[in-house]
Amino acid sequence: METAAEENAEQSQEKKGCFECCIKCLGGVPYASLVATILCFSGVALFCGCGHVALTGTVSILEQHFSTTASDHALLSEVIQLMQYVIYGIASFFFLYGIILLAEGFYTTSAVKELHGEFKTTACGRCISGMFVFLTYVLGVAWLGVFGFSAVPVFMFYNIWSTCEVIKSLQTNVTVPGDQICVDIRQYGIIPWNAVPGKACGPILENICNTNEFYMSYHLFIVACAGAGATVIALIHFLMILSSNWAYLKDASKMQAYQDIKAKEEQELQDIQSRSKEQLNSYT
Repeated sequence: METAAEENAEQSQEKKGCFECCIKCLGGVPYASLVATILCFSGVALFCGCGHVALTGTVSILEQHFSTTASDHALLSEVIQLMQYVIYGIASFFFLYGIILLAEGFYTTSAVKELHGEFKTTACGRCISGMFVFLTYVLGVAWLGVFGFSAVPVFMFYNIWSTCEVIKSLQTNVTVPGDQICVDIRQYGIIPWNAVPGKACGPILENICNTNEFYMSYHLFIVACAGAGATVIALIHFLMILSSNWAYLKDASKMQAYQDIKAKEEQELQDIQSRSKEQLNSYT
């Protein structure tokens, strides 16, 4: 009976130890950094993937309907190709940067410090945290510009789509011919004014709006713009987390200096007491 009771007690202690270990491990996860990382990865993936495909569809629409001469849109094609290469670089950079920020979140989580014993901050660690704060701020401002820039093609495609809707609504009204309603892409400055035909009117414009390329490109640009907005929110979230971590490291360094001074004073006091006892023993 006693042996069985001892075994049950040992098993309960083992289960309790495993449970406490799991709680400590879960407490060591920087959930705020994890959420920001997932949001950042999702936003960058949407922006890069959808933006790349939408740019390809835009070039195809221009070549088929608005600029039949290759020399007229050669510069635009080169710019779009360069932007697609930039998208590859953005995706790679933010994949690495998100992992680094997540690792920094693990590093500065208080629960992890408790798991791994005494934690000492260094000037180098505080400098790195400050550098991440500055870099994330710069990236956040840059992505605000990207978010605004990604709204431009959405505005252009929306104008074309709304014009097509007007043409469809006028089909029942015989007094107002739809052929007089046109969209001139040249006014946006993406192709030169001597591009032929440069504009589309009436049924031709309606056919363009009914193509799969227009439908896909329009909606992909909307998703890419939403992805850029999600990335901005993720960077703002990261900025708040990094600022909090930097302030924590700064306070921890002050506490560390205070503890070092206190330990030194206690050691000196113990030395004085030990010397006093030795002198007292020598007198006796």
